Amino acid sequence: MNGGPGTSGKLGGGLLVAGTTSDAGKSVVTAGICRWLVRQGVRVAPFKAQNMSLNSFVTREGAEIGRAQAMQAAAARVEPTALMNPVLLKPGGDRTSQVVLLGKPVGELSARGYHAGRQEQLLGTVTDCLAELRRTHDAVICEGAGSPAEINLRRTDIVNMGIARAARLPVVVVGDIDRGGVFASFFGTTALLSKEDQALVAGYLVNKFRGDVTLLEPGLDMLRTLTGRPTLGVLPYRHGLGIDEEDGLAVSLRGAVRESVVAPPHGADVLRVAVCAVPLMSNFTDVDALAAEPGVVVRFVDRAEELADADLVVLPGTRGTVRALTWLRERGLADALARRAAEGRPVLGICGGFQILGEHIDDEVESKAGAVAGLGLLPVRVRFAADKTLARPVGEALGEPVEGYEIHHGVAEVTGGDEEFLDGCRVGSVWGTHWHGSLESDGFRRAFLRRVAADAGRAFVPAPDTRFGTLREEQLDLLGDLVEEHADTAALLRLIEEGVPEGLPFVPPGAP
Repeated sequence: MNGGPGTSGKLGGGLLVAGTTSDAGKSVVTAGICRWLVRQGVRVAPFKAQNMSLNSFVTREGAEIGRAQAMQAAAARVEPTALMNPVLLKPGGDRTSQVVLLGKPVGELSARGYHAGRQEQLLGTVTDCLAELRRTHDAVICEGAGSPAEINLRRTDIVNMGIARAARLPVVVVGDIDRGGVFASFFGTTALLSKEDQALVAGYLVNKFRGDVTLLEPGLDMLRTLTGRPTLGVLPYRHGLGIDEEDGLAVSLRGAVRESVVAPPHGADVLRVAVCAVPLMSNFTDVDALAAEPGVVVRFVDRAEELADADLVVLPGTRGTVRALTWLRERGLADALARRAAEGRPVLGICGGFQILGEHIDDEVESKAGAVAGLGLLPVRVRFAADKTLARPVGEALGEPVEGYEIHHGVAEVTGGDEEFLDGCRVGSVWGTHWHGSLESDGFRRAFLRRVAADAGRAFVPAPDTRFGTLREEQLDLLGDLVEEHADTAALLRLIEEGVPEGLPFVPPGAP
């Protein structure tokens, strides 16, 4: 990058975007920096050493990574690979997580077991992946996890200051001012780091600011006096970004409404979609493409009565199929779904939701519950296999081309149905498939919504020109605009090109 962005001089620049808390905005800031850099002609890649998320994606080589890193790769205009997220933790029951290493599951570990030794063993793997990305790109923008000041976990950390120390990365700390206490969070985060870790913290970024930035500036000046570090930008709050979530649904699950395009319905009616907020819900980003349609209202529900006015009910993926099935029965949602099916009212099951709609589940892998009766709404028998299916299928449904991705241990045997549907089936108005992401295929989504509207008796008409991929690109461009217009991009470039500034002062007391 010597000579300016986009030139082919110095390779291997990098930056770590840390946060004062989980959900401070690390994922979107990382994506915004990636989009801003690639628009300058910089070959950039995202990286997150360790991700804990139930929202994942399958790369073209068949590797499972966090969806946030796939989104960041799209922002960088590069193909996502396992190098970008070498360790993925997928929470399950009994305080355990499935460990996915370089895109493949390698076992289940408790949090104690992971932090007691396994995590430290992975540091070499993640540094090797980062080194490979730095070798082939001008810049790598790394995302941290949680907070770097989690002093109870510092010894085994490989995703925050652990990777920053190993790779000598300058660190920018993001704080969400919308939560309040951002100055205390910046100061406290820095002051709880060791002298060696503090030497890498080069500045701060304020996220989600509302109001007149001049009112904030005296505090930023005082923060610099206290810490010796500048604030490198104040990013304003923006509604409707709709960027893929990472650690979980960022709102309470009951009554949550997915942000959607502010546009009137194309036809006379709206279409109401209720998503059952099952335990360990995964890849709920599947419904984002529905929320992008003008006139489609998407909400997450957990009570049977909330299905009454829904035109379509979606059973999403889950990391705990049997647990979710029990939850549906306990809450009366299972009976409500059966009534919908009998009345010919639309239901869509995706992945774990598809399995739940079947007749029988044999699970000695995920829940170890053995034989369990499903809801019996689709002629499907599911057997959980030790090996996980990771695939990027392409096909056709409702006369339209469809692409998707599969992430599941359950193997479905379809024994009947009125119609084959994306390797699953349809019976009446009940649809089921293992394919995630299918609704992002525009022609298929419109055809499916037309069928749903007809079955629901709604005068809803899908807009003919909604392009989900285009909308996603516009959102990523908006993130790039936020960085370009409201961050000190010259300072960010210096950090990426030149590394950690010398002489950053120590802020007492430091790590205990």
